[in-house]
Amino acid sequence: MQKVRKAVLPAAGLGTRFLPATKAQPKEMLPVVDKPLIQYTVEECVASGIENIIIVTGRGKNAIEDHFDSAPELERFLEEHGQPERAELVRQISKMVHFSYTRQRAVGDDQVAVLAARELVGDEPFAVLLGDVIINGRPVTRSLMDVYEETGVGAIAVEAVHRDRLRLYGVVDTKPAPHQRWGDKLHRIHDLVEKPAPEEAPSNLGVTGRYVLPPVIFDYLAKTEPGSGGEIQLTDALRHLARAEGLYAYVFDGKSYDAGDKLGFLKATVELGLENAEFGDEFRAYLKTVPL
Repeated sequence: MQKVRKAVLPAAGLGTRFLPATKAQPKEMLPVVDKPLIQYTVEECVASGIENIIIVTGRGKNAIEDHFDSAPELERFLEEHGQPERAELVRQISKMVHFSYTRQRAVGDDQVAVLAARELVGDEPFAVLLGDVIINGRPVTRSLMDVYEETGVGAIAVEAVHRDRLRLYGVVDTKPAPHQRWGDKLHRIHDLVEKPAPEEAPSNLGVTGRYVLPPVIFDYLAKTEPGSGGEIQLTDALRHLARAEGLYAYVFDGKSYDAGDKLGFLKATVELGLENAEFGDEFRAYLKTVPL
């Protein structure tokens, strides 16, 4: 069974939901506590054992490449001013993993970005992580990699979602597929529905921005006709994959934050701030003084 070595991070979107903050800077570089949003996703890849991260960028996204590049002038400045710990912090960012970049030719959704990475991925399985979703807890990508490397079948992360919010998610139609290793966390996908009305949703399991897929998904993406709004939907390609090759849904442990949404971004900032070892206790004490 092929090992999963590569991950694709789509980062070519315009970030319109965060205007005007994203007029001149990538959404992926907005800080959540003390790190840019995309770094949380990169750190999940590293913790999962990914060896090569492919970031799909677009116009105005140079700050992402700069962030993960070496910064010898900054490192030297910090060393000379008695801040070796900060110098090492900066140094380690560029050493976390091997980065590759490709440009998305036209503005499109994450599905188009995944297809743009085809040449760099090659003929091997790969992970996809949506950079505006932060997942706290054991690296979900590692669990999906384990499923693929043991079964040879692609897997996507899902979580239980309140019925009122299912219209914001891709929702899976599944049957339990108990496994000796993962118990009842594993389900076999029969179909996927993109952003259904709550009363039409086939389950309460929403897709949560983490995927491990075989390379044949590129063929399905290339053949998928654009849907509403002229966009190629990853959901449609996943439906074809589930029917022809098989696809698992993995119900993960942990908590996700949709930091691509303003409210989700604020929730992530507050809750991750409370967990911060440096100032979490002081921040908690401050929040208690804020009038409701």
